[in-house]
Amino acid sequence: MEQVLFSVRLSFQVAIIATIFSVVFGCAFAYLLARRNFYGKELVDVVLTLPLVLPPTVTGYILLVLFGARGLLGGYIYSLTGYTLMFTWQAAVLCSFIVSLPLMIKTTRAAFESVDEKLLQASYIMGYSELHTFFRILLPLARRGLYAGAILAFARALGEFGATLMLAGNIEGKTDTMPLAIYADVASGDWNRAWGMVLLFTLISAVFLYTANKLAGKQRWA
Repeated sequence: MEQVLFSVRLSFQVAIIATIFSVVFGCAFAYLLARRNFYGKELVDVVLTLPLVLPPTVTGYILLVLFGARGLLGGYIYSLTGYTLMFTWQAAVLCSFIVSLPLMIKTTRAAFESVDEKLLQASYIMGYSELHTFFRILLPLARRGLYAGAILAFARALGEFGATLMLAGNIEGKTDTMPLAIYADVASGDWNRAWGMVLLFTLISAVFLYTANKLAGKQRWA
């Protein structure tokens, strides 16, 4: 039971932190893609969306090449500090952030694009800055889409498995989030504990998905 509670607690810890990063960076990228025209815009969109369609193991391999102890970035960090992201719960946060970010971007971009351009132009004409308009006009009007995106990002981060397994590993009492713990239980034949965690995880995911659908529906008719 103690190990189950650890996995549940770690999963929520990882998902919450990953979602915070997804909301911050997702809003920034969504605004850039929704309100700006620049060379290579669609290429940026493709790169940011790739983790949504790539197999999780491919995403994990790319992250391993970049952030592993001998990776392009990870190797440099390791040579300077002696620290490696591999086999840590922070690696699970990175993986969850990368795979949940596209959902936040797509949902938020759609919400931003649904806001009437005339309202934004009226704010500019009245002398308000772009930053003021963003926080006082655009965000409030698109808030339900943002909420839905954040919930979907959280649910995706909570369920991340493949990339996390490759970069963080499945270390009991250290990096075994709920999906990894379920995998380990099935592999070891502990079906009772696996069933309990599966049912709990399914219930949690269904609640988040239902909430996101309700918010997205209200956004369309707002």
